[in-house]
This record gives sequence, structure tokens and C-alpha cells, in this order.
Amino acid sequence: MDYLLNTNVKNIEISGIRRFSNMVANEKDVISLTIGQPDFYTPENVKQATVKAVAQNKTTYTHNAGLLELRKAISSFNESHYGISFNPESEIIVTTGASEAIDITFRTILSPGDEVILPGPIYPGYEPLIKLAGAHPVYVDTTQTGFKLTKQTLKEHITAKTKCVVLPYPSNPTGASFSKEELQDLTDVLKDKDIFILADEIYSELVFDNKHTSIASFGSVNKKTIVVNGLSKSHSMTGFRIGYVLAPEWLCQHILKVHQYNVSCASSISQYAALEALTGKSDSTMAMLQEYRKRRDYVYGRLQNMGLEVNRPEGAFYFFPKFPIQEMTSFELGLALVRKAKVALVPGDSFSALGEGYMRLSYAYDLETISKGLNRIETFLQKEELR
Repeated sequence: MDYLLNTNVKNIEISGIRRFSNMVANEKDVISLTIGQPDFYTPENVKQATVKAVAQNKTTYTHNAGLLELRKAISSFNESHYGISFNPESEIIVTTGASEAIDITFRTILSPGDEVILPGPIYPGYEPLIKLAGAHPVYVDTTQTGFKLTKQTLKEHITAKTKCVVLPYPSNPTGASFSKEELQDLTDVLKDKDIFILADEIYSELVFDNKHTSIASFGSVNKKTIVVNGLSKSHSMTGFRIGYVLAPEWLCQHILKVHQYNVSCASSISQYAALEALTGKSDSTMAMLQEYRKRRDYVYGRLQNMGLEVNRPEGAFYFFPKFPIQEMTSFELGLALVRKAKVALVPGDSFSALGEGYMRLSYAYDLETISKGLNRIETFLQKEELR
């Protein structure tokens, strides 16, 4: 009965990240630098708030859009940190992770035949959701522009079918981000066009050298910008599955309908934990940022000394070095690193075909593990003749 299935679902492939991890799952003594989640425990005050919520029987449905107290906290957080203002009563939806936030946004704004511009290499979670909505991803090659969409490349890819531009920054897998001036260039292109902007800012609190700027802070485009964010990366709360959508009221009311029929509401217990994360007293997030910065600088120096082509990440916790391969694919290189060097990185083509020749290295690990993994990569490069 396979022929009865939704064609859009049948044509979606398992992500390259998962496909690779499945292939090497049984390899022994491998140092993995692959995972994209913080290696820190959830802050203690957040854990205690979680336990308290259960003990107080706060285990029922909440408002579809989420606890009003939490939406107020999200509003205050984004206003104080990024200077963007969203009404907690009508312009914020608490979601089951940022992934659901992206999904319900695409399902609200996209129709069959629409096009969505994606700056590649890019996180592989967008394309399947775009295709499920019957729309088409349009990739823009950013490998020659510091892994950033530019004013010129954006102009070149806009067509009459363009419905949305995705701006994921800081970026997974490259760590690239935008300055205020770079965002201004993009708004100059988009301000007079009927095109949505989906700004995935899940790594916004992990910016090392400059303060994060949200494109929603630009008045010329804020009425057509949807911001997606959450607490998974910033507060080491990946399993709590708390994300959120920030959008103008006229748009948010429609996204809420999709969210309502999808999950009803995010977990009540996780919402109370998130409320504590945003309003409680803790310096855990700053401590995490400082540690990531130290790791970033260490890994950057090591990769440069190996002679690899690599950009210095501005945020998140990934490197995306280019390896000197020609006949070998990134996937084949990944397998060779696992089997010969006993170290695992994510093949770059997991992040679209534009990632071919690159590998993603996560530094969401302690320095000892990172150092051992880099030692193995260095030895591999000295011994193996890559082609």
C-alpha cells in the first residue's frame, strides 16, 4: 500500500546527520565531535523549578499560546537583550522546541509552488518542512562570502515565486553570524517586497565577539519578520523542548491555529522550567558562553596549524573546516576518519550539496575530549593522502 502514502513524505530522506551516525554507531573507541547540544547540565534553579511544578500539580493544559507569565518573560527578555518588542498576549507562541516553531510557520505561510531562499550550507531541518508544504527550497551558495547571504546574492535569487527568506544566525553548521550593517544591506533588498523573513535565532545567546542583532529590530521589515528562538542552546534545556515564535499579531493569529491543532500547547512542566530560566537568578548562561569562547579559540588555532581552510565562528558551537579532498566525498571522508582515526565529525554534505568538501566539528565537549579528537585528526592528516 506504499502508493497510498503522501508523495511529499515519501520523497523526504532521512537527514545525512542521522544516516551517518547510524552507519558508525557500532564502531568502538571513537571520539565523537558530532553532537549539537550543550555538554552542560541544565542550571540547578531550572531543575528545581521543574520538580516544584510537578509537586504542585501544574500538569494540565495551558493556554494554546503558552503561559501568559512565560510569554511576558519572553517578551521582556527579547526587548532587553535584542531591542525587539512583541506583545505577549497576541504576538508570542510558546512551542514544542524551535523545530515545531519552524514547522508551524512554514505551514502557515507557504503554498504549493512557493519558493524559499536558503543560504547554504545550512541546517538540514528546513528543506523537508518546506517540501511538506509543497514549496521549493532555493539554495544560495555562501561558501565564497564567509558563509553569509549578501545583498547581491539575495537579489540574484529572488523571483516572482519567492515567499520567504530564511536567515539562520548564528549558523549551524558554520558559526557565521551577521553584523548590524550586514543585516541593513539585506533589509534594503527586502523592505519593499512581499516576502517573509524567518529569522532562526536559536543560537542568539551564543555570540562571542559582538552583540547579537535581530533583523526584527529593523522597522522597515519587522511587520513581515518571524523570529524563532528557544531555550535549548542558551540554557542547556534541549530535552525540555521549549521554543517560541515571535510574529506580528496579524500573522501570529494564523500560526497559532496550526500550533493548536498540532500539539495544543507546549508541556506545562517545561513551561514553568522556562519561566524560571528567564526570570531566575543564575550566571550559568554566561559561564557557558565563556567556556565556549575558550574552546572556540583553542580549536581555531589547532585547525589552522593543521593547514585546513577554516573560518573563525562568530557564534554557536561549530566549526566547518574544508578538507583537501577531490575524488573523495565528505561522507567517505567521514567514514575514513571514524575507521582509521577513530574520530567522528559530521560530513558537510549533510548540510546541502554546498557543504561538499567540508566537515562539521562540534565543540560542545570538554577541552580534554576536544584535544584528543583533534590529535587524532592531525595524525590522520599527516599519515593519509587525501584525494
